[in-house]
Amino acid sequence: MISPEAILNARILVVEDDTISRKLLVNILLSAGFIDVHAIPDAGHVHTIYKQYKPHLVLLDLNLPGIDGFTVMQQLRETYPDDYLPILVISAETDPEVYARALSGGAKDFLNKPYDGAKVVLRCRNIIEVRLLYQELQEKNDDLEVKIAARTKELSDSRLDVIRRLGYAAECRDSDTGQHIVRMSRFCACLARAMGMTGEECELILASAPLHDIGKIAIPDSILLKPGSLTPEEWGVMKTHAWIGGEILSGGDSSFLKMSETIARTHHERWDGAGYPVGLKGKEIPLVGRICSVCDVFDALTSDRPYKNAWSVEAAAVEIRKMSGAHFDPEVVDVFLTILPDVCIIKRDVETQVLRGHTVSGQ
Repeated sequence: MISPEAILNARILVVEDDTISRKLLVNILLSAGFIDVHAIPDAGHVHTIYKQYKPHLVLLDLNLPGIDGFTVMQQLRETYPDDYLPILVISAETDPEVYARALSGGAKDFLNKPYDGAKVVLRCRNIIEVRLLYQELQEKNDDLEVKIAARTKELSDSRLDVIRRLGYAAECRDSDTGQHIVRMSRFCACLARAMGMTGEECELILASAPLHDIGKIAIPDSILLKPGSLTPEEWGVMKTHAWIGGEILSGGDSSFLKMSETIARTHHERWDGAGYPVGLKGKEIPLVGRICSVCDVFDALTSDRPYKNAWSVEAAAVEIRKMSGAHFDPEVVDVFLTILPDVCIIKRDVETQVLRGHTVSGQ
């Protein structure tokens, strides 16, 4: 319910060219207890005043010099198509067609001259009350939208966290307690930015890259954790993790799952077509797959694994360069090597966080 005080405190704009009529309307409103009444003689600045003053009621004469009342209503309706325009038309016209045109043009009510003070006050109060109720409803809707957006983000973040932890669980089976997915995904985002991808795409690859090896959950420990070289049969089983990962992530509608699937399926494809699981070649491999391929191999080379010791950054960079044009996209390699100082900073920061006991399952 709108209080009487709120109605009397409403902002009222009177647009009337006739001086006597304008003063009469103002006096009627002030005498009824309204305290914020602004009156102007023409419509030349109505649009600007409406935007700044934000009136709860506009008393608008139809027959104004220059811009008439019908034009004013049309302009306001075009500028505020979703708003409740609190317009009370005033006119000496008695033609029913004028009355109908005013209402269809956006007026909420019609007031004939000469004025009946009681009717003026009653109709003003009615429109102001509806305007205030509309604003109250809009504020509640806006507040509800904010709460829904916050809740939606919370649910989305929770889903992403669960999926990331699934990737972390798979990665922990054969790497350094999940640090690899944090380093590698941050490398990917850094490289994607340097490759000219948008900020949104970089954020997406940062979120999606941790799932690149999700298919490893289907690989037996006897193969995944084997300290020595794999037999051809074992290597055949190992290579299925890319396809399995893509299948696990397939079928989703979100950009996140679609990119995650692409990365899982293609990060082991090679520029020369000798990769797996499909044998894509060159730019048949999606850019995110080519980016993740370089970052994944670089981090694997510079990390301890059951079957090898970590390489130095310098030695790994030489190896990455050597594989340009065969294993990797030459352009991606060139850009990666230019951002190598940033990659080293990311690597150091992640390792520092781990030493301090910070979780690395998130981003």
